[in-house]
Amino acid sequence: MKDVFRVAPTGRVVLGSAEPLLAALAHPGQPFRIGGAGPLHAGPGAFESLTGGSSGQPRAVRRAMASWIASFKVNAGLFGIGPGVRVAVLGDLQHSLALYGATEALHLGADLLALGGMRPARQREALAGADILYAGPAQLRALTAAAGPGLPGLRLVLCGGSKLDEGLRAALAVMAPAALVREFYGAAETSFITLSGPDDPAGSVGQPYPGVQIDLRGAGEVWVRSPYLFEGYGGAEAGSAPGPARWDGDWLCVGEIGRVEAGRLFLRGREGRMVTVADQNVFPEEIEAFLLGLPGISRAAVLPRPDARRGVQLVAVLQGDASGAEAVAAALRRHLGPLKTPRALIWREVWPELPSGKTDLAALERAAAE
Repeated sequence: MKDVFRVAPTGRVVLGSAEPLLAALAHPGQPFRIGGAGPLHAGPGAFESLTGGSSGQPRAVRRAMASWIASFKVNAGLFGIGPGVRVAVLGDLQHSLALYGATEALHLGADLLALGGMRPARQREALAGADILYAGPAQLRALTAAAGPGLPGLRLVLCGGSKLDEGLRAALAVMAPAALVREFYGAAETSFITLSGPDDPAGSVGQPYPGVQIDLRGAGEVWVRSPYLFEGYGGAEAGSAPGPARWDGDWLCVGEIGRVEAGRLFLRGREGRMVTVADQNVFPEEIEAFLLGLPGISRAAVLPRPDARRGVQLVAVLQGDASGAEAVAAALRRHLGPLKTPRALIWREVWPELPSGKTDLAALERAAAE
């Protein structure tokens, strides 16, 4: 059977546990579900994973194994993934980023370090033998903040989920000085859309990944056509919720807004998070990215609040050094102007996270409302 997941003869788990995945791969082509409830009732070559859930309840995403295998072949050439290479993933395998990295490693015959569930300090120790790391920014932030040895042998960090800020880039350079950091933009529904490199401008998410076509429509909606797209959301039996993806023939949009300059894609944010302040559209993600670039801020989320005069006002929830609050407020006013500047800064010592490692925006909303 062609284009189904298999464990290559040399692929193996050398650290951690990936039992549900190994059990699924023991029967090539048999449909399976990682995350959600019960077996997957589907045709050969289908599988389901979960989204990160940053905008609400995690959703079951159903796709063909061939859609991931197509990019495995690309990455084998781009990044040298194969026998003798050690690939590490930090997250729980029920979420698509970690599951992708783990499945790719085993399918291509690499050694897998499945480090989900370990504390960041233990993960850092385990990464001493890794060549390639798949992780999201929140996971990398925890890893760089943890006590532990440097990682001079790590040669590549593949980061997805959200944009890296400059402070985190600098911390990665200290922890793993030889590692090339490649950011990719995508979603559980789309897989890879763009891939950035060291020559791409700051703020860009890079150029289209091989095989991907991008079309900007209307106010900048990002539409994608590629061999890597999902088939649809899982059913209610998988505990799935309705998702944002929309189809137009073989083009797909997940509600992201952006622009293209000199062949590079720049993102503003998700349409579902956009708010209107004094009749102007504002994307909280743009403000969050600016905040994360300021000294002393490790986490940031910008939330809307009803306002009788403007319709909506913004508040920023932050983690970091609260003694710099006045400097943060001044920087916001200076660089963003009165419209986008949050009306209040709320500092938190404990940051709520989803199992995927992303910020739990719903929990922050509830706490901020109180």
